Amino acid sequence: MNDRSELRALTSVRGIAAWFVVLFHIRLSIAGLSPFWLGVLAKGYLAVDFFFMLSGFVIWLTYANRLRDGGFSEIPRFLRRRIARIWPLHLFMLGCATLLAMLFAASGRADPVTFPFAELPLHLLLIQNWGFTHQLSWNHPAWSISAEMGAYLLFPLMVSGIDWRRIPSAVIFAAMLALFLLLYSVMAGAAATTLASDIPRFGLFRCVVEFSAGTMVAALWDRGHHRPLRPAILAAFVLIATLLSWQTLGLPEICAVPAMFAALLLLLSLTSGIAGNPLDSRALHYLGEISYATYLGHFLLFVAFKLVFVSDPTNVSLPLIAIYLACVLASSAILYHGVERPAQRLINQWHWPKRQPV
Repeated sequence: MNDRSELRALTSVRGIAAWFVVLFHIRLSIAGLSPFWLGVLAKGYLAVDFFFMLSGFVIWLTYANRLRDGGFSEIPRFLRRRIARIWPLHLFMLGCATLLAMLFAASGRADPVTFPFAELPLHLLLIQNWGFTHQLSWNHPAWSISAEMGAYLLFPLMVSGIDWRRIPSAVIFAAMLALFLLLYSVMAGAAATTLASDIPRFGLFRCVVEFSAGTMVAALWDRGHHRPLRPAILAAFVLIATLLSWQTLGLPEICAVPAMFAALLLLLSLTSGIAGNPLDSRALHYLGEISYATYLGHFLLFVAFKLVFVSDPTNVSLPLIAIYLACVLASSAILYHGVERPAQRLINQWHWPKRQPV
């Protein structure tokens, strides 16, 4: 992130969040899962909201000054690096989904709802969740990557429109609160009760709001990380207050969770690197490094796993679940080292051929 060292704890948390999404998607298949854990895992979709905020945080720290100093000439480089980061693995997984769809069709079990070939071009271009579709299809988790692409396209406009470094902290807090209230008013006004409500309709808006909030958290970290104690205490207070308000006072999820995650992100970033922080461990950090492969690969892997090993998809034994989770971990490492990173390097190193003088 520019001249700053990596905040390792945030990378680790990204990995933990990815595994919450994995468990969310398989929760209804786990045999004997208690109501308590079923309820906990049922909220795993909220990890995506943390992803959005974390993405805004990291991208603001990494690219805001570059775009501000480089102007319009820096935008193509920024977009190329973001496309290199998310599109190759998405394309690979979309190819895997196409093979699955063809397998279903060849066996007489064509599924035009899960694999609508007419919508495939939208998925190829990563615009499927920009209001063009009415339900999730193909590789379901990729909806959030489509929403992220929309945020990336808007980010240069954010940078040119406002410089958080010049804005007082109180004003940043007020702007963040206004964003969260806007998100709440739009979704609650349409009778949405959770952040996961009607993803094709609200997903892009949800992403842009939380991504923008992440840029504000980054600005707060930037001015507070040299003396982190006071802002960390404030962030911890907000985190606890919003969590209690959500769980005990009935504050709507749509209102409480974004504020809770903003406080959590600030707290984690301020405490990253502190001696003894378990989130700085090598193992958790590696889970974060391969988290995009975990996130994008697990869903289709479970579809294939059930086809081969599972007779009752609502009652999968714990040993089989353990085998599947091990497969997710192994495939994440393979996809990261074999697809994601090589393709990313290739795209970032590629240059337009120079025109020869006539």
